[in-house]
Amino acid sequence: ADLTWAILTDAMIDKEILNQAFLCHTLLPDGQESKCDLAGNLEKLKATGDCSSCDLSKANLTGANLYGADLTGANLTKAILELAILEVADLTKANLTGANLTGASLHYANLTEADLTGVNLTEAVPFGAILSEANLSGANLTGANLTGAYLEEVNLSNADLSWANLTDANLTEADLSGADLTDANLKRAKFPGTILCNTTMPDGSMIYSGC
Repeated sequence: ADLTWAILTDAMIDKEILNQAFLCHTLLPDGQESKCDLAGNLEKLKATGDCSSCDLSKANLTGANLYGADLTGANLTKAILELAILEVADLTKANLTGANLTGASLHYANLTEADLTGVNLTEAVPFGAILSEANLSGANLTGANLTGAYLEEVNLSNADLSWANLTDANLTEADLSGADLTDANLKRAKFPGTILCNTTMPDGSMIYSGC
């Protein structure tokens, strides 16, 4: 049984049977919270593609094919996802703080409200990805392809977007304070209500409209 995040306080359960269950952040009958099994989580992800709320922090998933995987609310803090395929994957509210997604393919992935603080997305391809209300503060998006990406209310403060492709991207009410857009492609990008404070524009000029 999958008992991720389940509350079993004072429950009457045979310990031997419980040992065969999938436990991750489970509040056990004795009041203790179970630790997540990284190996078990990886096996679950590989077998079913469903790892919602899984703990995959610091996991090495280099080049992994996670097409359409359910990683809703998953903990991927400092995970290595270089060249990984995350197309159409659901990463809603996932924690990817400090993760390495260099060259990863994120076509149409759902990263709504995901925490991507300090993430490395150098030359990644989040083409058409949904990043609404995501936190990308301090992220490295150098050369990333964000064509048609949904970036409404996204936090891109102090992010490096130099050479990034933001063609047709929707940045409505996004926070670009301190962001670097040097040589970025902003063709047809939408900026209504966007905060541009100490922001470096594609031509190297600074703008302070939202300060």
